Amino acid sequence: MNTRLDQIKDWPERARLANYSASMLAKHCGVSLRTLERYFTKEIGESIKKWLAKQRQIRAAEVLKKFLRVKEAALHLGYKHTHHFSRDFKAHWGCCPTEMLVRPIANP
Repeated sequence: MNTRLDQIKDWPERARLANYSASMLAKHCGVSLRTLERYFTKEIGESIKKWLAKQRQIRAAEVLKKFLRVKEAALHLGYKHTHHFSRDFKAHWGCCPTEMLVRPIANP
């Protein structure tokens, strides 16, 4: 589809650097948002936004182990409000971030 995108191997790192924003990721990759959306749908099999949300939550689990406070983890992941982080975390993992601090969970 787009050889520039086919050559990228560090997608999770790029997602983190783009603060899990589809438009910023497209900019970092030097393509339009629409091109990035088409690429992810075809090559990855899911929308860019869904993939970014999943990557953010995988990173959230790692960050919680490091910071040991939900508020610090939320800020580190670019959330403006802790409750948005908690809501997204619970939707993805099935438990609250504070529960993760008590008992680590495995990747889905």
